[in-house]
Amino acid sequence: MKNLFLKIKKFIAAEAVLCIAFLLAVISTFFNPPSMDYFSFIDFRVLGILLGLMLVMDGLRRIGIFEEICRLLTGFTRNTMQLSFVLVLLCFFSSMFITNDVALVTFVPLAIMTLRQTGNEDKTVITVIMQTVAANLGSMLMPSGNPQNLYLFDLSGMDLAGFVLLMLPYTAISLILISVFIILGKNRRIESNGAAAVSFTGKQKVSAVIYALIFTAGILAVCRVLPWYFFLLLSCISAFILNKKSFLTVDYSLLATFICFFVFIGNISSLDSVRHMLTSTVSGREALIGIVASQFISNVPAALMLSGFTENYSELIIGVDLGGLGTLIASMASLISYKAAAAACPEKRRTYILQFSAVNAAFLIILYAFHLIIHSSGGFALCGVRPGGFTPWSPTSL
Repeated sequence: MKNLFLKIKKFIAAEAVLCIAFLLAVISTFFNPPSMDYFSFIDFRVLGILLGLMLVMDGLRRIGIFEEICRLLTGFTRNTMQLSFVLVLLCFFSSMFITNDVALVTFVPLAIMTLRQTGNEDKTVITVIMQTVAANLGSMLMPSGNPQNLYLFDLSGMDLAGFVLLMLPYTAISLILISVFIILGKNRRIESNGAAAVSFTGKQKVSAVIYALIFTAGILAVCRVLPWYFFLLLSCISAFILNKKSFLTVDYSLLATFICFFVFIGNISSLDSVRHMLTSTVSGREALIGIVASQFISNVPAALMLSGFTENYSELIIGVDLGGLGTLIASMASLISYKAAAAACPEKRRTYILQFSAVNAAFLIILYAFHLIIHSSGGFALCGVRPGGFTPWSPTSL
């Protein structure tokens, strides 16, 4: 019995967000008893695309594609500033397509290894922190960059160009801020990291081509060019044939969290009084509430929960994306890099948390101030986006 209690306690600690989502879903069933209507609450398209992307990204990661890309790029670095640019911007740009989680899972361990090989272990903490910031901010640009973007992109019904135009100013200013931060850091000469090239077998090369084609199908599914279930079927078949272990690494807790929040939102939305109260609270404050809520429950659950009480998806997307900055749990992806850094430098855990909080707070304040300036000056109109929703761009919309 004691062991069972410890296992349950450990599970709750590890999956706190899932447990909260499940509890909310269960409580909400008392207001709207279970029925077949529950299936209409669940966005199977988002879940299917998420699952497919997880399988494809894990397959590419296992082959060593990302490791080889990192090796090739760091081979050109001659000082710590150049090395920081490579390691951090790899996360920034790759997260737009392979998600912030995968970018950090892949490139944070490689960064730690590279810094150790070049004798720059003292830069591990700040480099990993900046990789985390870069992954969370770079992922803003594309619907495939993170789960909340994929969900809100699908919910809003907007097109890819409209989404990119909405988030482009924030992504651009984020890139400038990250670059300035790196340039202001201490710089010193380094020797070659001496990383050995990855040797790909014929089977791995074929697998890489197959996964790349399926990933392309995934992007087309996100853009609604291909049916989502076609992409999911291709992903599952390829994973089953090429690497069955990919099914074991899927973040099923994230998928379960989505389902629980779908049920909770559907049940709460069926109560007119509660829905009207929450809608009036969120209305006009989507970005700010999205940021604040993300600090406590992380930005994916915040996006799921708040989306049921507003149609101002442009503000909500910006809010939950910027909300990934701040606390360590504001973006669950941030925990990935923290665990890796804590394992590599256990004596610097407190330093990591303090520096992480300071850097994230600075970026969040600057970017939210930037948002207020854009919003007050009618910046949404420049992107063909109105505060109340999305509209196709045209010269007359300016």
